[in-house]
Amino acid sequence: MSESIDTASLLGPPAPVLSVGPVVLPAPGRAVDLEMRVSAPMTGSDLPVVLLSHGQGYSNHLSSMNGYAPLADFWAAHGFVVIRPTHLSSRTLSLDPATPGAPLFWRSRAEDMTRVLDGLDLVEAAVPQLRGRLDRGRVAVAGHSMGGHTASLLLGARLTDPEDGTEVDLSDPRIGAGVLLAAPGRGGDALNRSAAKSMPFFLSTDFSGMRTPALVVAGDKDTSTHLTVSGPDWHADPYVLSPGPKSLLTLFDAEHGLGGISGYDVAETTDENPGRVSAVQGLTWAYLRTAFSPGDPAWQEARNALAAGPRPVGRVESK
Repeated sequence: MSESIDTASLLGPPAPVLSVGPVVLPAPGRAVDLEMRVSAPMTGSDLPVVLLSHGQGYSNHLSSMNGYAPLADFWAAHGFVVIRPTHLSSRTLSLDPATPGAPLFWRSRAEDMTRVLDGLDLVEAAVPQLRGRLDRGRVAVAGHSMGGHTASLLLGARLTDPEDGTEVDLSDPRIGAGVLLAAPGRGGDALNRSAAKSMPFFLSTDFSGMRTPALVVAGDKDTSTHLTVSGPDWHADPYVLSPGPKSLLTLFDAEHGLGGISGYDVAETTDENPGRVSAVQGLTWAYLRTAFSPGDPAWQEARNALAAGPRPVGRVESK
């Protein structure tokens, strides 16, 4: 079993967390209005914002605003406002399979995040305890699996729309940092035949324009054979194929669930490991903390703690 890392000296005690959902934003032209859960510390001001995009999976509710509590609760308890929208791809919505964009709604997912940023006044009005406490100049996006694809588009990755052949740019300049967790890699011959046929938007993924700083997190046992023929290295592509500044956290013995980040004690986690989840929580928090405040030593100190353990949970490289 991999060990955790000691970040207690960096974090301080967790704050009580306020969690409100559903917060609903009107969304004309969308199949349904946009629902989200907002989690934040009960105290503090000038709080950075993290938009968290869920993945897809076998469970009904993890792929919604109610998933990824291990990350959302931790980040909120340590100073961030975390906003988790329910994308149209969520099973909780039970949309007609003929809905335009189904089943994965790759474009709508990124547009959801832009809609959230456009509607922060409405979010504050719906959660009065947040009024005047958000730092709108410090915004990050994070996502797991398909949510990592969503995040990469917002950070500057591009693709060609398989419907009309146009290049798609969904980047948002208000987002200053990102965390990509087990995100999809490049397209082309890295995809298996089934994925290339059923998800053609993956074919043209281009990370060369993904210039926004980001931390890419990949498991060295995450083979994702349902999507790629490239093995675990595929999930490092957003780091390898994008310009710096970027960092890559490779987690040893980790599979697609990265120890269990999508929920507490969920059956679809094939590599359940609380220590690994703790390491992901601490390292991602530290990365975002320093990304939001460049003089903050949290990221370097967390990297030092990772390297100092007798049985490291992973390794970090940067460019």
